[in-house]
Amino acid sequence: MTQMLPSAAVLGARAFAALQGLNRFTDEPGKLTRLYLSPAHRQAAEWTKGAMEVAGLTAFIDAAGSVQGRREGATPGLPAVMIGSHIDTVRDGGRFDGNLGVVAGVLAAQALRDAGIVLPFALEVVAFGDEENVRFPTHLSTSSALAGDHDPASLEARDSDGTRLADALVAFGGDPAGIARLARKPGSVKAYLEVHIEQGPVLEAQNEAVGIVTAINAQSRARIRVTGEAGHAGTVPMSLRKDALAASAEMVLALEAIAAAHDQAVGTVGALRPEPGATNVVPGAVEFTIDFRSPSNETLALVEADIRARFAEIAARRGVTMALTPYAKAEAVPMDEGLQEAFAAGIARTGANLSARRLPSGAGHDAMTMAKLCPAAMLFVRNEKGISHSPLENMTEADAGIAIRVLLETLLDLARREA
Repeated sequence: MTQMLPSAAVLGARAFAALQGLNRFTDEPGKLTRLYLSPAHRQAAEWTKGAMEVAGLTAFIDAAGSVQGRREGATPGLPAVMIGSHIDTVRDGGRFDGNLGVVAGVLAAQALRDAGIVLPFALEVVAFGDEENVRFPTHLSTSSALAGDHDPASLEARDSDGTRLADALVAFGGDPAGIARLARKPGSVKAYLEVHIEQGPVLEAQNEAVGIVTAINAQSRARIRVTGEAGHAGTVPMSLRKDALAASAEMVLALEAIAAAHDQAVGTVGALRPEPGATNVVPGAVEFTIDFRSPSNETLALVEADIRARFAEIAARRGVTMALTPYAKAEAVPMDEGLQEAFAAGIARTGANLSARRLPSGAGHDAMTMAKLCPAAMLFVRNEKGISHSPLENMTEADAGIAIRVLLETLLDLARREA
């Protein structure tokens, strides 16, 4: 059966050609920026829908902006194995983050169709649109819709331009009122598989093309607003200043120290905006974000407690006020052990000299949300120096092909279990 499937080399070449097509769509010329519900996202969604149809899937763009495709199994209406990832990006992002997983699913479906292989379950491919959560203060909102965990309040979220998410969704062609109906019934999806670049250096360091994810780290995000007192940069003595930016800078360094003091924890300030932002004015207020993560829910709670205490102390000592507003939180999510074994079997059946290395994910993924609906698992793929969320993000065509071949063999392993 598997002799009829394309080789890893062929699959890799197809993947890179498809990625080149998908990554034409960007909101910023010369960069890859594709934010949720933007014009580029709509173009990419239409392209993905077309690619799914060419691969033999019945496809549509759903009410939340995700692209869904399905090929029935031996009997129509069977529960599905779903392959998914995302097509939104960070600002000036990389070519493979998310996009590789969507292309992998489409090419796997095409290969099975071309080989005449009918699975004993339905096969679905989904391209989520809001995994990066860059434009709106949401958290995996499009995969949450399928998992039945949609928060209606998220529709009131606004982007930096003041655009409400519900209004952006309507402009995109979506349907805010239809999101709740996207929730899948328990049992309708039997497994969720996601292929994704590692976004870290472990596989490259171990000279491994792929690895099996054991769990996805717990993470928390919050917005901090520090309010001091604006003043003339030349006339306010240093001893009398209530400089919101200086206080924020100390908080940034405190976050770094707190994360470093906890095993495997990480902490990041990714955005900081002083007000009024003038060269000759002592900043009167600052808003910044914090993102902290750990493979342990208990460690994450300790880090958060330390952050709150330390930030409050800094604010009091410097005579400013501080408000911490959480906007996203996710507990650590273990990946399904049975599906991890299916990936291991898929790796073994490629016939290549690959080991089924296990490793955790420090980044969040749609698999975290889908695990609430059904068993979920992820396959990591080596990427150069582990660099991601950057134009420097890179990987090889060979590794992409290996990953898609592993995905195909994993689907066939799951099919054999049904026999």
